[in-house]
Amino acid sequence: MTTLTKPLALAAAPALLLSTVLAGPAAGTTTQQTADVALEWYDITADTITAAGAPTQVTNNRTWAIGWLAASRALLRAPGSTPYKEAALAGAVHETLVTLVPARKTSLDQSLATTLARIPDGAAETAGIAAGRQQAKEVLASRADDGLDPASINAPFTPPSTNPGVWQPTPPTYSPATQYGNRVAKPFLLRSADQFRPGPPPALGSPKYNRDLAEVRADGALNSTTRTQAQTDTATFWLGSSYVLYTEPLRVALAEAAQRPLVERAKLVALFHVASVDTQIATSDTKYAYQRWRPVTALRATTDPDWTPLHTTPAHPDYPSGHNTYSGAAEQVLTTLVGARTAKPYTIASPSAPGVTRTYHDWRQLTLENVDARVWSGIHTRTADTVGVTLGKQVAANALQNAYKLLQ
Repeated sequence: MTTLTKPLALAAAPALLLSTVLAGPAAGTTTQQTADVALEWYDITADTITAAGAPTQVTNNRTWAIGWLAASRALLRAPGSTPYKEAALAGAVHETLVTLVPARKTSLDQSLATTLARIPDGAAETAGIAAGRQQAKEVLASRADDGLDPASINAPFTPPSTNPGVWQPTPPTYSPATQYGNRVAKPFLLRSADQFRPGPPPALGSPKYNRDLAEVRADGALNSTTRTQAQTDTATFWLGSSYVLYTEPLRVALAEAAQRPLVERAKLVALFHVASVDTQIATSDTKYAYQRWRPVTALRATTDPDWTPLHTTPAHPDYPSGHNTYSGAAEQVLTTLVGARTAKPYTIASPSAPGVTRTYHDWRQLTLENVDARVWSGIHTRTADTVGVTLGKQVAANALQNAYKLLQ
């Protein structure tokens, strides 16, 4: 276990990082003219995974990471022509998706045909599609048997004891633990799953522990009299999958970078998901290293046998919050690579709050709301949330600092 030794100075020059800090051959500066192939294949990737992706979040992040890493590598090796570059990106992502989501092959083939019909026929198009496919095959081979398939991720876990503080299955379903296998999966850029493992959670009965639990008891209860309607709405908005909730913010960032070279935009998507995968591996390592019980278990065992949270507790330990490790990683990548604030406000929706949208001007506010939301849902302590943000940022900074290792 180590701590981050390099400062998070990457955020100081967001406009330069994809072409300088992320070391690799210099890219051309041709911009999209008739259609934005990056946004086109971003949407195809998102739609493909929504329609027939894996049931585990990190597996879907892995699919994105492989496809867009392959595209980045193909573009780094590309000559200057736009036809070559656009064909290379489409070829890399298409090859990855038809391999990992074969049920969508017919639709993906049609999408590829649409893209290629827009690109002038000739040697550049042919070479580009071949380069993209080759890079996809190489990256896929490098990630074979990496332990990020759903069965490996959800390897069985039996709590070692029923002692106070130790995680136990939670009501109402008392489902078996999930994500236990994540901790032994193969990272993209972490040296080991515990590279940035934080120190232990607050000791049982300590002032910090007692404050954490008292806050959740009051503000996170189903029948809370202290939680406001606005806080309930925030908890509900951020309840769903972090992968789903952050798909639109990443698309916003990709659109913000529309005038940058195509290779830089592909790296943005690739490194966001590389960092997400590594963060989830680090999260499970920490969760199962400390095995801290959830607030519902603690409160029912100590002060209130009938206490019920606003939202159902997920089936894995409290410390740290996975939603907040994800949001911390996302904030770090987006701030570093596109800047802290967006050029104009953006609006996102949530599957757990149908018909509701929220508007933002930066990435930091998403993190702040995630921290509060998990407390107000009654499913995490605030310490688990804030430590989670820090862990996610550290893992993401590591991914950005070492991205060159994947792009050679």
